[in-house]
Amino acid sequence: MSEHPLRLGTRRSKLAMAQSGQVADAVSQVTGRPVELVEITTYGDTSREHLAQIGGTGVFVTALRDALLRGEVDFAVHSLKDLPTGQPDDLVLAAVPVREDPRDVLVARDGLAFAELPNGARIGTGSPRRMAQLNAYARNHGMTIETVAIRGNVDTRIGYVRNGELDAVVLAAAGLNRIGRIDEVTDFLSVDTVLPAPGQGALAIECAADNADLIAALGELDDPFTRAAVTAERSLLAALEAGCSAPVGALADLLADGQIVKEMRLRGVVGTTDGSTLVQLSTTGPVPETHDQAMALGRELAAEMLAKGAAGLMGERAL
Repeated sequence: MSEHPLRLGTRRSKLAMAQSGQVADAVSQVTGRPVELVEITTYGDTSREHLAQIGGTGVFVTALRDALLRGEVDFAVHSLKDLPTGQPDDLVLAAVPVREDPRDVLVARDGLAFAELPNGARIGTGSPRRMAQLNAYARNHGMTIETVAIRGNVDTRIGYVRNGELDAVVLAAAGLNRIGRIDEVTDFLSVDTVLPAPGQGALAIECAADNADLIAALGELDDPFTRAAVTAERSLLAALEAGCSAPVGALADLLADGQIVKEMRLRGVVGTTDGSTLVQLSTTGPVPETHDQAMALGRELAAEMLAKGAAGLMGERAL
């Protein structure tokens, strides 16, 4: 008998459809079943407000999770950096596939790199994290830039450069890779200049916690190193009590000696959006072998950052 197709819940944006399509193909291969995309509109897609104003964290995720819980879709694909750090009990992250390039990139007029931008250059981004680090870099290198808050899809953002409104925009390399537009990048920003968002470049495949067969099948797409890295990054974010609209950057990467992976390094940054103050620290330890070890790595670095004054840079927390 032919089994009915698995239903994959996805946002409607071009990027979401592209990455969900790639996951659908992979799931179809491991399960032998067809996968159909179910398009779901989220509040973050319809609202024109800036993410920080509409709560930032979860605005792209809630509608997908509701569809999962109602049984309208079998599993959902999220950009991992959009996921709130708290995981609902009735849903499970069944797979975190191999991560794409986590870096941020610049798309600038006239093919310019970041260091070549003229004084007073207007750079568009919707991210306080990017603003904080770009402004700090400019301040430390004698550059004058103006960061401009923007929203919209990739076409809209790159359009601001093409029509001359902005000198450059900052986007995620992974997104441009997935929609086949990486050739429009004029500069790849080193993670030493701009640390990416926690989980940037990674996808999360989520399904109901009681669907053991599907969890097992989706688990074949899981990459243990990517999962350990993003778990540490998100643990740092959670311990700083910051949502995805807070100016927090984090990246965990593997340090290898030849072919042997020896350690994991976790770097974190938080700063004021004008770049006047940054707290940037890193820690290195054994590669986490369990979820709890990865969580501990993030919490330890967060504690050091809070001791160095990170809390005051994200707006005062209720103590």
